[in-house]
Amino acid sequence: MRGSDFAELKAFVAVVERQSFARAAEHLGLSPSALSQTIRQLEGRIGARLLNRTTRSVAPSASGEQLYMRIAPLFREISNAVADVSEATGQVSGTLRINTLGIAARTIIAPRLARFHQVHPDVILDIVVDDSLTDIVAGRFDAGIRVGGKLEKDMVAVRLTPDLNMVAVASPDYLRRFGTPKSPAELHQHQCINWRLQMDGRNHRWEFNNQGQRLEVAVEGPVVTNNADIGIAAALSGLGIAYHFERDGVSELLALGRLIQVLPDWSISRPGLYLYYPSRQHRPALLGAFIDCLLDRKPFDQLQTLAI
Repeated sequence: MRGSDFAELKAFVAVVERQSFARAAEHLGLSPSALSQTIRQLEGRIGARLLNRTTRSVAPSASGEQLYMRIAPLFREISNAVADVSEATGQVSGTLRINTLGIAARTIIAPRLARFHQVHPDVILDIVVDDSLTDIVAGRFDAGIRVGGKLEKDMVAVRLTPDLNMVAVASPDYLRRFGTPKSPAELHQHQCINWRLQMDGRNHRWEFNNQGQRLEVAVEGPVVTNNADIGIAAALSGLGIAYHFERDGVSELLALGRLIQVLPDWSISRPGLYLYYPSRQHRPALLGAFIDCLLDRKPFDQLQTLAI
């Protein structure tokens, strides 16, 4: 295989995996126009359209999908081989693709980015924030971060946090105007900030538990969102009662008195956040370095994992 052939195939794999010419070009260190020319050369040499492009998206054609499925494992094996050699020499490099919940991105990853880059300057972190239950294998991610009860099956999982407490909160102004609910059933008389589930578009039913009495409540209100920052901002503005993870910036607002917890006896906890990945068979050094950083611990070979 000529060097140009390898470069063209590598560019094709990058576009498919990042679903964007711009992101793939940035990853490869090329201009988007140069990358487009490389793909056209590959399509011309093969004699088939490999990518279907629109102004907003790019996806492999049937021929492109067939080619990707054949060559992507080879490129991953090459990358793994390079990672193994780098690990043996003490160097960690490459690109790590992570699919993560917003709460993990804000509270675990973001505060550690600078330190990770300082220690591992040759690693590129490709982080996608996604609160839906994306299939990380189909999405070609190296790992994902989710609440423990929502993990995909047959994964290796590493616990990142203790269990997460859920809290219903409202602003002092809202409670002065509308009163404080004494039970989950009274939420039907209040304005609530709804959370929309991305996987099916439905609004999330709020779950409560008081000494074994479990309830689910479908709430209504002036705001529906899939973003925690918007939900918390709506509650701060006095638009209604919100239901969020206490860890996700809410505890600080409670301590400052900007939000007040309601229905404390009914709050529930969720399994903590876990990083998970598809297989024990090959665990790249750069993924190990990332987990070490998230856990503020080392070395990686001492890490205790949990098969889900």
